[in-house]
Amino acid sequence: MLEGWVDEVGEHLSVPTGDVQVAEILDLAKEAAHGIARPAAPLTTFLVGYAAGLKGGGRDEIATAVGEVLRLLATRPPELEQESEKA
Repeated sequence: MLEGWVDEVGEHLSVPTGDVQVAEILDLAKEAAHGIARPAAPLTTFLVGYAAGLKGGGRDEIATAVGEVLRLLATRPPELEQESEKA
């Protein structure tokens, strides 16, 4: 279902979707939502897409951007995660 939606949106926006890694992006959104705050999920995934697009927008650029943000989330001290849960 989600892959179909991604393809439909991509066609509507005239962007290729063959390099979109749905599972990885959803995992990133989950990590951002739980590690920062729920509203961080769409903002984080947008920024990853934007960064990947500026660097060429292919599978490698997407994977690199996702990896960089996951590493950033992993380095956050636990107390920051607890504060984010209150937000």
